[in-house]
Amino acid sequence: MSATLLLVFAVLAILGIPLSVSLGLATVGTLWWFDLPLSMLTQSMATSINSFLLIAVPLFILAGQIMERGGLSERIFDAAEAMVGRMRGGLGHVNIASSFVFGGISGSSVADIASLGPITIRSMTSRGYPLPYSAALTLITSTLATLVPPSILIIVAAAAAGQSVGGALAGGLGPGLLLAFALASYNVFAARRYGYGTLSAFDGRRMLRALLRAAPSVGAPVIILTGMFSGIVTPTEAAGLAVLYTFSVAALVHREAGWRDLWDLTVLAGQSAGSVLLILMVASAATFVFTVDMLPQKASGVLSLLGGSGFTTLLLMGLIFLIVGMLMDIVAAALMLIPVLMPAAMAAGVHPMHFLIFMVASLAVGLASPPVGTCLFATAYVSKVPAEKIVIAALPFYAINIIVLLLVAALPQIVLWPMAWLT
Repeated sequence: MSATLLLVFAVLAILGIPLSVSLGLATVGTLWWFDLPLSMLTQSMATSINSFLLIAVPLFILAGQIMERGGLSERIFDAAEAMVGRMRGGLGHVNIASSFVFGGISGSSVADIASLGPITIRSMTSRGYPLPYSAALTLITSTLATLVPPSILIIVAAAAAGQSVGGALAGGLGPGLLLAFALASYNVFAARRYGYGTLSAFDGRRMLRALLRAAPSVGAPVIILTGMFSGIVTPTEAAGLAVLYTFSVAALVHREAGWRDLWDLTVLAGQSAGSVLLILMVASAATFVFTVDMLPQKASGVLSLLGGSGFTTLLLMGLIFLIVGMLMDIVAAALMLIPVLMPAAMAAGVHPMHFLIFMVASLAVGLASPPVGTCLFATAYVSKVPAEKIVIAALPFYAINIIVLLLVAALPQIVLWPMAWLT
């Protein structure tokens, strides 16, 4: 039964039919073929989307778009450049830091590239960094938004798995910081080894001006994270505050966005969120088929034979996540894999939050990898560098990603410690 659904889905996806439509048609066909009640389709879809937490998805997307249109992201980059841009490899650190901060507002890797990508790539190349290296670093740092709170993928995955969204967002902070530190370490090595970048004199006045200019923009992630992890607001309420705050700054402080822009951005955010939530709806119906077919129990049995310990089980699953993430949309991949593999991971002694964050970190690599990587082609577009050249330049960064994934799999404290401390 599950094999039929997955086979039909794969064929329709290969034919170029949108993933949400392919999965929906595959589910309907499977229910009809095996004489299961078609009413389960509409019932599952309606139940899955009836969630207050999921309102956070379009709101965080809208906040990111307001930052891009209202000039907040540019000011964040300028402030980071003023602080560390003068160091050897400094602009690479600026790239990493600005993506980390912007990801803490938008929760979207593609939004990070669209907003910060042109700025970071242009600034790095003007300071002596090779264009392929600049594009590759921008590509990989954009995936930080998938790990750093408020990651849209983590929100959707936690809601689908029935886990605490706030706890899952806090759990993503550890791997996000680890990846940022690893990228910064390699950037220092590359800058010294190959002479990337130029050094500039320290300018205290310029730094002070940039920090003051960016202070309202940097307030957004502070409000979001402090509000969520202190328990003052829920993730959805934090998303609403993010929209109000970023629009107030863009309209009243920077004066680069107005009510007309808000309407256009709201429509765009609705379109982006609609594609994500539609996948969630049809994936919930597919989960019904997997449950009836006892696919999670079958997967647990196979993995118990191949693996044994939680670490070995996660490594085996990591291979699946990497391959699937390279071949399909990571939101659809997460929603299909959670009901199948999460019970198997828990049976092997893996904490459910550890499983979720490891899955998200693994799938995030797919965003930057061929043949489907959305961020890869977005970076190629904004940098005017062919995708294949970016992939070659990004090979060291892919290796860093794999090392980080191994550490996250081996050390659950990387995920669980921030979650226990912040929630």
